[in-house]
Amino acid sequence: MVILTVTFAAIAVFLLIRCIRYRLEIRSVCRQLDELAQGSHMELFVTRKDKSFLELCRKLNLVMKLNRQKEIQYDKAQKRLKQNISALAHDIRTPLTSAAGYLQMGAECADEEKRDRYLNVSQDRLEELKDMLEELFLYTKLSSDEFELSIRPVQVLPLLGECLVGMYRQFEEKGVEPVVEFEDEGIRMMADEECLTRIFRNLIQNALLHGTGGITIRQAGRVLSFENPVAEDSEIDVAQIFDRFYKADGARRKGSSGLGLAIVREMTEKMGGTIDAVLAQNVLKVLINWPSEDTHQP
Repeated sequence: MVILTVTFAAIAVFLLIRCIRYRLEIRSVCRQLDELAQGSHMELFVTRKDKSFLELCRKLNLVMKLNRQKEIQYDKAQKRLKQNISALAHDIRTPLTSAAGYLQMGAECADEEKRDRYLNVSQDRLEELKDMLEELFLYTKLSSDEFELSIRPVQVLPLLGECLVGMYRQFEEKGVEPVVEFEDEGIRMMADEECLTRIFRNLIQNALLHGTGGITIRQAGRVLSFENPVAEDSEIDVAQIFDRFYKADGARRKGSSGLGLAIVREMTEKMGGTIDAVLAQNVLKVLINWPSEDTHQP
């Protein structure tokens, strides 16, 4: 009986000591958590080599690491958003200020020829502003779940021809002609015709604004390729080229909102296609891989 009592007493003392050590370890972890809550970036540690404590410490450190990564990403996203808003405000203000200036000069000018020129320039600036705002509203609409598509078979070449004819003046002003090479002139693709038209216009407009020559449009299988030469010193990052507000040289180009290619990507992906960009030997290629008609079948 005495032996049993001593044994139970020894076990009780052992458990008490173990409990005290656990409580001290928990208090230590709590103090470390308090320091972390005040902005410390230390990692939690435990002095005991107990597997449960070590596993708890490991998982807490992992959770805190993931939270710190999310905070860093959030801060970067907020910084980019502020930069984008600032850049967009500059883009909007530039043609608006220019239009207002030319309107004022036209109102104060007695020479009818000069007045007409001032008014024409002012109208061009307002058209630039209108196009930029339309792209901004369109991108916002595309980003919502309410955007609806009307998918049906669309003949690609006639639609592309209409876009090129509609932009004849821009080609004439730049002194270049588009090159179109289709291996199948009757090819049809499942698409929303209005979206496909916007994709073609944005890609052509991008080539005319930022390229150094004309544009070559090729079709091979279900891939459409839009190719245009760029300056040797251009700093195009093809990994970011479809990001909203991305501009290769950081300059605020005339007539560009930085949303044109972002809209192209959004529309292409919403219609089930994929898009990629390749820069090689000072030629930028935008490649659209279109899904087959079977992809859209129920």
